Order: sequence, then C-alpha cells, then structure tokens
Amino acid sequence: MSAGLAVALRDPVVNFFGWLYISWARPFVVGDRVTITGIAGDVVDVRPFAFTLLEIGGRAAGEQSSGRLVHVPNGRLFTEPVTNYTQGFNYVWNEIPITVTFESDWERARRILLEIVNREVGAVAEEAASPIRAASRHFLIQYAALTPTVYTRIAESGVTLTLRYLCRPRQRRETEHRISERILHAFAQERRIDFAYPTWRLYAHPTEGKPDLRPPESVFR
Repeated sequence: MSAGLAVALRDPVVNFFGWLYISWARPFVVGDRVTITGIAGDVVDVRPFAFTLLEIGGRAAGEQSSGRLVHVPNGRLFTEPVTNYTQGFNYVWNEIPITVTFESDWERARRILLEIVNREVGAVAEEAASPIRAASRHFLIQYAALTPTVYTRIAESGVTLTLRYLCRPRQRRETEHRISERILHAFAQERRIDFAYPTWRLYAHPTEGKPDLRPPESVFR
C-alpha cells in the first residue's frame, strides 16, 4: 500500500513542491508573460498544484490573446524550461525583415527604414536604459546599444534589410503594424525601390550584365 500510494501521489507531491519553488525562487509572478512546454501566455493565477496562463498565439496571430485559459501543473517547472518575457526588464527585441530587389536603391531603402523605426520606437531605447541598468545588478544583461538599427543581408531574392528595435512584449504587434504601414506608404513614393519576392525571370547576360563581365560579341556570331 505504501508503494502504491507513493506512485499515486507522486504528481500531486511534485506539483506542491513546484508551488513552493514558485513562491521561493519566483521564476514568474502573476502578470508575467511566459512560455513553457511550447505554450505562451500571461500568468493569471498560481495555486498549490497548478498555475494558469491566458494563452497568447495559438489561433490568434501576433502574440495576442486567444481567450483560452491553460492550466499547467507546477511540477513542469522541474522538467521544462521557462521563458519569461517580462522578468529582468519589461522589453524585448523585435525584428522585421524587408527584402528589396537587387536593382533597387537599397542604400536609400535602408535610410528610409532607419528613419521610420527611429520615429516610431526610438524613444523606447531611452525608456529602457534605466530598467536595463537595474536588471544588470541581478542578471548578466548587457547591450552595447539599445537604439534601433537596420542590418543588411544578401538573400536569394534580393537584399534583406532587417529592422531591429526594442519594444514592450505586449506591444510587438502594434509597433510592427505601425512600422509596416509607414514602410508601405514610403516605398510607394519611391521610383527606385521595389519589394522583392520569389519569382522567375529571364536574365540576358550579354545585355544586362556588367560591361566588364559580358562575353565578347564574337561568341554570339
């Protein structure tokens, strides 16, 4: 009977000690946004045997609430990693990749993107400076720069310009929405910038290639 009870009560006991771990180590508190066992959500309740998440994502895109409650046994904390979006400091990095064609003026496109992202979320870097300094006293969190930036990469379909900026976890979709609309309006006014996407085209090297790399005319006679 003792062996049977030990097996039967194993999960409740582990879940109870998980609650003690939450109370003592505080890997999260009510209100934090976390991910565990592949489920992301806002912690809305913590009890002795389980904690409850208000799910984000799932059928709702953009990390917005799906309206569903997910009850997670506390014992999962001993076997699953927990990602906390808001502990330490309440900011996350977000990235928006934009690809323009090789024929586009990618340098001007990069300047436009940098101007847009600075106008929309540039002030967040100043807001985040103080919380990051406070968080660095408890965690090894160090950043060389907090200001928005745009990285350039050569991709298969064109030149990819990736906007990287700080924002609050619950504002990722809203900031991406505003920035995307401004990019669409700005690029629509540019005659030398086009969005790139996977496509097929005929490339005539003798006429379109760089003059010094074109084959001699005698080859085509």
